[in-house]
Amino acid sequence: MSFDRVLVVGAGQMGAGIAQVVAASGRDVLLHDTLPGATERGLEAIATSLGKLHQKGGPDPGPVLDRITAVESIGEADLMIEAIVENAEAKKELLRAADDALPAHAILASNTSSIPITQLAAATSRPAQVVGMHFFNPVPVLALVEVIRAEQTSDETVEAIVALARDLGKTPAEANDFPGFVSNRILMPFINEAAYALMEGVAEPEAIDTVARLGFAHPMGPLALADLIGLDTCVAIMEVLHEGLGDPKYAPCPLLRRHVAAGRLGRKSGRGFYEYG
Repeated sequence: MSFDRVLVVGAGQMGAGIAQVVAASGRDVLLHDTLPGATERGLEAIATSLGKLHQKGGPDPGPVLDRITAVESIGEADLMIEAIVENAEAKKELLRAADDALPAHAILASNTSSIPITQLAAATSRPAQVVGMHFFNPVPVLALVEVIRAEQTSDETVEAIVALARDLGKTPAEANDFPGFVSNRILMPFINEAAYALMEGVAEPEAIDTVARLGFAHPMGPLALADLIGLDTCVAIMEVLHEGLGDPKYAPCPLLRRHVAAGRLGRKSGRGFYEYG
C-alpha cells in the first residue's frame, strides 16, 4: 500500500511533527483538529521547524507545506494517524468516527504511548487494520517508530506500516501489545524513580539530570525529559502501566501527581521540575 493521502488527527506537538515528516516524504496530508485554532498553530509550528531544518541543509519548506491541507472534518485518506489526547475513550470515539468515514481499505493507526491497541481496535469494525504507530518527540529529528501489533492486527497491516516508517526515514521497532509497549515500560519507571529521588531529598533536579547525562550518556536527564514529554502525560502513562500490569512499582510518584494538580506540567505550561521562559 502506497498511502498517497494520509489524515493526521491532532495538530499539537506530536501531530504537527507527524504531518511534517509524512509531507516531507512526498505524500499529501490532511491535518485535522477539533480545537479552535489548533491547525493554524500546527501549521505555524511546521513552518518554523522546516525553516530551521532548511538552514541546516534540509528541504525547501514551500513544497512540503503545500502538501499539507487543514481540514474541518475527517476526509478521504488511505491512512489515519491519530495523535490526540492520551485518553482511551477519546481515542475510541475518534477511531469509530474514522471507521465510519474512511474507505474500507484504509488503515487506522494510533500514536498512543501506552493505551492498549487491542482495546482501540475492538472499537472498530476493521480491527485487523488497526495498529500502533508510536513516534517520538521531536518527530522530525528522532528516528524511532514503535509499531505495535494488537491481538487482531493482520500481518499485512504491520508490514505496510513498517514499510511506511522506513519510507519516512524512520527506524521501525516492532512490539506486541503490552502496557507501555517497550519504550515507556522502560522509560517511565526511570522518570518515576528520579522523581522519588527528588521528593526524598537525595539530590536537586540539576544533579539528578547531570548524573544521567554524564554518567549514563543520556542526551537529557529524566526530569528534563519529563518536562519535555509533559508531566500530565507521564502520569497518564504510568497509570496505564499500573492498572495493566498490576504492580505497585508503576504507581506515579506523589510529587509527580502534586505537580500535575498544581498545573506544573513542564515546558508546555512554563514550569515543571524546571522553570521555562
